[in-house]
Amino acid sequence: MNLVRQVTIDDTTLRDGEQSAGVAFTRDEKCTIARALVAAGVPELEIGIPAMGEAEQETIRAIASQDLNARLIVWCRMCDFDLEAARDLGVDMIDLSIPMSDGQIRHKLGQDRDHVLRQIASMVPKALDAGLDVMVGGEDSSRADLDFVLKALEVAARAGARRFRFADTVGIMEPFGTAEIFRQLRANSDLELEMHAHDDYGLATANTLAAVMGGATHVNTTVNGLGERAGNASLEEFALAVDRLYHFQTGVDQRQFSALSQMVAHASGRPVPQQKSLVGASVFTHESGIHVDGLVKNRETYQGVDPEWLGRQHELVLGKHSGTKAVLHIYGAMGIALTVLQAKDILEKVRLFAETHKRTPARSDLMDFHRQVMAHETAH
Repeated sequence: MNLVRQVTIDDTTLRDGEQSAGVAFTRDEKCTIARALVAAGVPELEIGIPAMGEAEQETIRAIASQDLNARLIVWCRMCDFDLEAARDLGVDMIDLSIPMSDGQIRHKLGQDRDHVLRQIASMVPKALDAGLDVMVGGEDSSRADLDFVLKALEVAARAGARRFRFADTVGIMEPFGTAEIFRQLRANSDLELEMHAHDDYGLATANTLAAVMGGATHVNTTVNGLGERAGNASLEEFALAVDRLYHFQTGVDQRQFSALSQMVAHASGRPVPQQKSLVGASVFTHESGIHVDGLVKNRETYQGVDPEWLGRQHELVLGKHSGTKAVLHIYGAMGIALTVLQAKDILEKVRLFAETHKRTPARSDLMDFHRQVMAHETAH
């Protein structure tokens, strides 16, 4: 009997996503996005940073008051001030974050490795006493000595933490190394292991998948890959890939991604690029004559991702790279039967239009081309 493999998505759109330079969600927007994420089946949400102040705390309380069917998490530095700010907000878990790399320990904290281990040993029990599950966030783990990271996991487990977040804070990891690191973490610890990837090399989703294959139980994502600098691992990319390529279950409804994507794009003021994988407006749009001909005959000829998985469908358009068969097919779908000669005449107009206007012709443009061709035939 095959065991069902599962991985838990801890979406951080409302925390790291909002840390994108220039992005600022309103309280209502945060509440609405949280509801939409949970409605789509996302089981965990990282929803804010209590130490930012009273307004942020009230927003966190507002999200928590919606009684969402999800574990709610807040991000804190591993210090008493941040823990106090996180008390009594109605959340379930606290991420107590502290640097792992020698560079950050020395330059950010002005401390040494022993200080980090002492902080973990003292702060985790305090958070547990406050009624919170605890995740130890290993900031800059990807540039840390792995033996020290393993020691931090050991101290965290002994102190009562539930999870360790391995953060690729500056986005320097690659998938093969990531998988190996997580195999070593898994072999040496029974803690839940969470991957937090950044996309500086364009590898955040790949690294997150690799972490899961190496033993990660939890992953951070953001809608549209929003996040600091180049962003985080994309919710839509990760959830579809881990399901379709590796057969892990996430419980997330992929048909909700388009609506989620547009909601976050609007709230963040960051439009989704047309060719953004899975949720971009044109990723299931086909113009090339060879592709259109193949799709008309059998859609699997040029389909690796079925748009129906995402509640979408293929769209065939005419442009510079279209062929006569595509013209015949698209006009046929509009209820207009063309001869091959008429289709060739229209194709010339389509190609000129595409070069001139830098876009595909709309239905109204296609109707104009048809009228022009018919008028020319009548005149001759």
